[in-house]
Amino acid sequence: MKVIVAQECGFCHGVRNAISIAEKILAQETQVYSLGPIIHNKDMVERLAKAGLKTVESVEEVQSGTVLIRSHGAAPEQIARIKKKGLNIVDATCVLVKRVQKIAGELESDGYKVVVIGDENHPEVQAVVGCGRDVVVIASESDLDKLPPDDGRLGVVCQTTQSPGHFSRMLCAICQKGFSELKVINTLCKEAIKRQESAVQLCGRVDIMFVLGGLESANTHKLAELCKKVNRQTFHLQNWNEFDRSMVSGKNVAGVTAGASTPEWIIAEFVKNLEACN
Repeated sequence: MKVIVAQECGFCHGVRNAISIAEKILAQETQVYSLGPIIHNKDMVERLAKAGLKTVESVEEVQSGTVLIRSHGAAPEQIARIKKKGLNIVDATCVLVKRVQKIAGELESDGYKVVVIGDENHPEVQAVVGCGRDVVVIASESDLDKLPPDDGRLGVVCQTTQSPGHFSRMLCAICQKGFSELKVINTLCKEAIKRQESAVQLCGRVDIMFVLGGLESANTHKLAELCKKVNRQTFHLQNWNEFDRSMVSGKNVAGVTAGASTPEWIIAEFVKNLEACN
């Protein structure tokens, strides 16, 4: 089978940096904890676990050692609790996520009601919410009733991995509510946008499209969502183990892309095996 890999795919700078930091700390220390999965890719998390990285869901689970702040960041209140316990902190937060946190805090200080366009259950968004006193998260137009009265002042940011299309549609919907003032900061990740554009362009030229990455990965999920709008034969898989030969029955050309948390070896293995399919 002919396989074409998207020009832009795989590890982004933020993820690559977080993994590099984790590996360096693990080579130096024995008690290293990640506050939540360091990235949303179970294969990479399992590899780091074998090297000694212990994933915990709360600060209370750690009694001593070093706490690694994952790429999605952590709320200031969590950071404060880590410091209070006298634990070491190593920050692997993506610089773009840190920027969103900083902007959210500044907007609130300037008197704006902070609104985040994104998934309220995603750790990046939860960390941003923790940077303010009463931050509102809206994922779709059905959430617009969460917004304050329309005579207020809104400061709007966006989860870094959302698509420009969704961001603009939500802004249009907010504008129609008649708020007295809107201050919008574009916090989208440019690398994520490049991956989205590359994937959408490719999936329109192939018989079948595979999007590789963790099922909990927001940016991978967004890639699959965008691709399915162009090519209904799009499959979101975590790795080769989830592949079923029946998927490519009658297909000649396959496209492959991968989320920002997907390791290169996952992509390489998938492409090699897929090329061997008749």
